[in-house]
Amino acid sequence: MSILRAKLYEEALRKQQEELTSKRRSQIGTGERSEKIRTYNFPQNRVTDHRIGFTSYRLNFILDGDLDEIIDKLIEWDLGEKLENLEI
Repeated sequence: MSILRAKLYEEALRKQQEELTSKRRSQIGTGERSEKIRTYNFPQNRVTDHRIGFTSYRLNFILDGDLDEIIDKLIEWDLGEKLENLEI
């Protein structure tokens, strides 16, 4: 009985570790080019946020800390996502 209990415990522990590993891997990206969040293009004075499809030609202001334009667009996008996910 103790051998069976030990084997069952080992199996349960293995499954738990596999689930944890799977969750960790799903949260970590591969770092590929397609996973870019934002691109800063200095020659064209452009910044693009790829998640929300927003482009601004005010890179110098954004780098100086004037983030209102980007923050407003991110808030707008987030609210839109939340509204789409509402279940009525």
